Amino acid sequence: MKFRCLLFIFFLGIHFALGQGKSANFQIGYVTGIDTNTVSKRGTIYFNQNAVSPIPQNFKMPFLSAQGNISDENGNLLMVSNGCWIADATGDTMQNGGGLNPGLLATGWCDNTTGNPFWNSNVFLPFPDDSNKYVLFHFIGNYAQATIHPTELYYSVIDLQLHGGLGGVIQGQKNLIAIQDTITNTMAVCKHGNGRDWWVVVLKDSTNIAYTLLLTPTGIGSVTQQTINVPLHHNDGQSVFSPDGKRYAYHERTFTNLAFPVTHGIRIFDFDRCTGLFSNEQIVDLVEWNYSGNGLCFSPNSKYLYFTTFNDVYQINTDTTNLQASLTKVATYDGFYSPYPSLNTDFWLMYLAANGKIYICSGSSVIDMHYIDSPDSGGLSCNVVQHGLHLPTYSGRGNVLHPNYYLGCDTSLGCPCLSASSIQEFTNHDFKFSLSPNPTNGNLKIMYLLPHTSAGSVGASGVFEIYDVEGRKVFTYNLSPWSTLQHFNLSFLHDGVYSCVIKSGGYMVSRKLVVIK
Repeated sequence: MKFRCLLFIFFLGIHFALGQGKSANFQIGYVTGIDTNTVSKRGTIYFNQNAVSPIPQNFKMPFLSAQGNISDENGNLLMVSNGCWIADATGDTMQNGGGLNPGLLATGWCDNTTGNPFWNSNVFLPFPDDSNKYVLFHFIGNYAQATIHPTELYYSVIDLQLHGGLGGVIQGQKNLIAIQDTITNTMAVCKHGNGRDWWVVVLKDSTNIAYTLLLTPTGIGSVTQQTINVPLHHNDGQSVFSPDGKRYAYHERTFTNLAFPVTHGIRIFDFDRCTGLFSNEQIVDLVEWNYSGNGLCFSPNSKYLYFTTFNDVYQINTDTTNLQASLTKVATYDGFYSPYPSLNTDFWLMYLAANGKIYICSGSSVIDMHYIDSPDSGGLSCNVVQHGLHLPTYSGRGNVLHPNYYLGCDTSLGCPCLSASSIQEFTNHDFKFSLSPNPTNGNLKIMYLLPHTSAGSVGASGVFEIYDVEGRKVFTYNLSPWSTLQHFNLSFLHDGVYSCVIKSGGYMVSRKLVVIK
């Protein structure tokens, strides 16, 4: 019965992945009123280590900018939020998942056409030492202030065992206040040096103070303030940790007057994952005669830091002693409109995807995204590809906050390794299951390793099955004991996303397959 329930949840998922785990999904799309240029009003971008697949979908939740989501190890979406409500794997409102971020501003934006407009304002984290629970940290602005900067950082706790395994927000644990102060419009998250707990960082607006919150198995273990040795921040851009957790940076955008110019400043710090303290602050300044630009992102190897203005993309080599001297312009907006003539594809927010490339959205509601093809390379060799990813829907200023969920412990920092087996994805058998090519035009090769019996002398037979998005079985093939490879002609399948499943010896593994002919 448990297997059937899990399988049912698996097939109900509205989003799919290509095998890169918790950060495989990126939802896009909202109601624009000009949808005649698009395939659908909603869509999903699926990432794996080798590919990216934008696919049109018609789910309920709109995403103007803010988004948090988390998937399982096979990339099957568990939950997603746009800062207004939480959807479960079926795309409907999660049990007790409505009414996030109470206040006038949320009321104004949460009308099922846009969602929270603030980027990096929602993030799902696995609860330390409890594989069934997750925490959503979230905020939205406040109309009562002179600006619309948030005045609370909220958190809500989700238990996946509720509502038949689809999950629900625990009663009495929604919209709890973690920090109450005027903060800037972004946050960043990093795994603690012990490999178990989580650091959540927000900045106090118009000050040089950083709030650092620690999430532990008992909840919020501490909230500390640190005065950092930089000018006051009026941060309006992204803040990020490097993938290795050793550096923290934020994009400061200060208005020198109501018009131009705007001073863009990148503040970069060393970060101690054990103590949560910042040090060795460095500033890279740039004066740009334009208003927009908020993006900030580290390369996968944590060496290069990229940031955007309206017209340009810049690179900083953080391994050098003179960061200002390393500042390099790697792209200038080429004037492309998507669609022509009203919507220009300028540079806005940045996102490091599971395939190792950095994607850049625009400030307008466009249907194309830019990407940095080789972000671990210095200078122009990083190769910024402008409007190189065509989307099935308008993306707005779309972005998703995914921390490095897979950053492990580091005992060299002076704190013990507390990674517990209970928070690892539980796998009874490693099938080493792979699909290639993926996406496919119908010709498919699968590789796998079936389990043995407990005696170790008799191989277990298995079955390979393919299901469509509605959970209907469309193909089945019996796998012989000790077999490891099969070739199939699946030309009869229509374009779309399918679930490929191997079952053997009481175990099951699943992968997503995209068919494009």
